[in-house]
Amino acid sequence: MNQFSKKQLQKLKEKAIKIEDSLDIPTKKEVLNSLEKQSRQPNFWNNNKLAQDILSQISDIHSEIENISTIQEEIDILLFLLEGDSDSKRDMLLEDFKKIEEKIKNFELLNFLSGKYDKNNATFSIHAGQGGTEANDWAQMLLRMYTMYIEKKGWKYNITNILKGNETGIATVTIDIFGKYAYGILKKEHGTHRLVRLSPFNAQNLRQTSFAGVEVIPILEDIDEKDIEIPKGDIEFKAVKSGGPGGQNVNKTSSAVQIIHIPTGITVHCSTQRSQLQNKVKAMQILKGKLWKIVEENKLKEISDIKGEYKIAGWGNQIRNYILHPYKLVKDLRTEVESTDPEKVLDGELEPFLESQLRIQ
Repeated sequence: MNQFSKKQLQKLKEKAIKIEDSLDIPTKKEVLNSLEKQSRQPNFWNNNKLAQDILSQISDIHSEIENISTIQEEIDILLFLLEGDSDSKRDMLLEDFKKIEEKIKNFELLNFLSGKYDKNNATFSIHAGQGGTEANDWAQMLLRMYTMYIEKKGWKYNITNILKGNETGIATVTIDIFGKYAYGILKKEHGTHRLVRLSPFNAQNLRQTSFAGVEVIPILEDIDEKDIEIPKGDIEFKAVKSGGPGGQNVNKTSSAVQIIHIPTGITVHCSTQRSQLQNKVKAMQILKGKLWKIVEENKLKEISDIKGEYKIAGWGNQIRNYILHPYKLVKDLRTEVESTDPEKVLDGELEPFLESQLRIQ
């Protein structure tokens, strides 16, 4: 886009008005006023966790109100500056138009992030699937892709568990991702990712298909106990030594733990903390997240209703194909969104895929 029209700007104004209506600003202002009154109470900091939650809500609501108001003002200023409708003016103001367009797009996406734990941080796991050494390398490539995306977003991450592949790459890795709406934005990446390329590990340089499974769960630090209640008899706990070479943040001592949820067979390893107790607490947090996700996806009322196993990361289960040979294409099989520049996607340019997924949920 080299220019924009007044009509396009008017459409942005209409979108901004719809967003403002959907936000129900008068009600939000009432809520904000009530929360601010609570924050001024003498005993406000008696409950530190509750106080921090209230301050977070105040910040979020205040930011929403201020941002939509700023967007409206910026559109009005741009409309005023466009009086006369000259090409030279539109050229000069194009960058401002694009910024407003991006702000509105981001606001629209927030409407799709209304799930109970969408605002939460996320635990993100990648598991090499069928394909041996190729799959281990593919899992490593996916880790690089997602960490590059995380860094572009300005989020933080920490590796909590990693097991290297026998020859190269990784067999499995788990990272905690810290960023606003991290779970909501990334949750639809959950599934099998398929790579087709000429094998760098094959003397004949033959075409090879590899699979890796991605798992995304919210970090449930303040989970409602009514959501996930696990009977003690359903848990098997083991102290283990951390396996594999690991990463700089992985503690390779006997403080590492393994927790098995007996009814489902789900196993969680944790070795990131310095004490066995801390690792056990973290592992239970991850397990609750996994079970909560299954309950949500299957619309179950009780943990005890969970049956079956996770899908294997292999043929027929993929959500996205990454094809490097005989042609170049990344295609999401759920939204039909595609890119003919796989290198760019593998460098963390995931926005088109993530946004399209949010819009169809």
